[in-house]
Amino acid sequence: MTARLARTLCSALAVLVTAACSSYYEIPIETPIRPKLDVSAFQRVLVAGFISGGTEDVDGNLETTRLLRSQLRTRSELRVIDADVLPLMEVAADGRTEERPAAEAPANVAAEPASDLPAVIKEDKDLEAFEHVFADVEYWKRVGEEYQQPLIVTGTVMFAPQARSGIVQRDQEVFDSLGRRRVIPTRTYMERKGFVLKPRFIFIDGRTGTVLHSENFREEILYNANQTTPALSSYFELMDRLLPSFLSTLSSQRIKGTRVLLQ
Repeated sequence: MTARLARTLCSALAVLVTAACSSYYEIPIETPIRPKLDVSAFQRVLVAGFISGGTEDVDGNLETTRLLRSQLRTRSELRVIDADVLPLMEVAADGRTEERPAAEAPANVAAEPASDLPAVIKEDKDLEAFEHVFADVEYWKRVGEEYQQPLIVTGTVMFAPQARSGIVQRDQEVFDSLGRRRVIPTRTYMERKGFVLKPRFIFIDGRTGTVLHSENFREEILYNANQTTPALSSYFELMDRLLPSFLSTLSSQRIKGTRVLLQ
């Protein structure tokens, strides 16, 4: 009984103290997040290029390379290397050609792309034929030697249109006879279209040519079927959503917030 009375008195005291506070103020705080990958051994970073597909409206290779280089210049302590984007699809084709037995690769067609590589990447399964290029340790080691052994960023980018239809729940405003407003959920059949972005970022050690880390992301955006939105605008909107996660892999990030203090 005594303990219960003590807790009651403490609670009442806390309420009185809070009520006595005539004002409060907010102070900004930042919470640091440690990077997922230790890049202390590197001074430079090379965004080498990507194998991309899905739509011809956006060059996922060039746009992703430019965007990541721009972000890393301002959000990372690593020096960003300006270089031509690597022709990874050609590199993958050359690697497959070299793997063929001599009887299957006549001299006059030795430089042609391997027949099992798709000429155009339209679906996720088309990317699987190019996966071997990221495991080519000798190739990436040569790239690293050319650019003074940086951290290499590469991977795949699938940016494709998509359509979806079905029942969607939406909030609808209604007013009664007295003009009072209410919001009620309604279920409506809708046809929507948009885009899906699925990048895979691969981080390679330019000193050894080996893969250090890789991450897969997926973002999508849908619009009303009668709405026209440029593909490039949707691409940048989707990339904007996942850039913080990409940057947190390489450098420490800070989440900003506020804390309320009573006075």
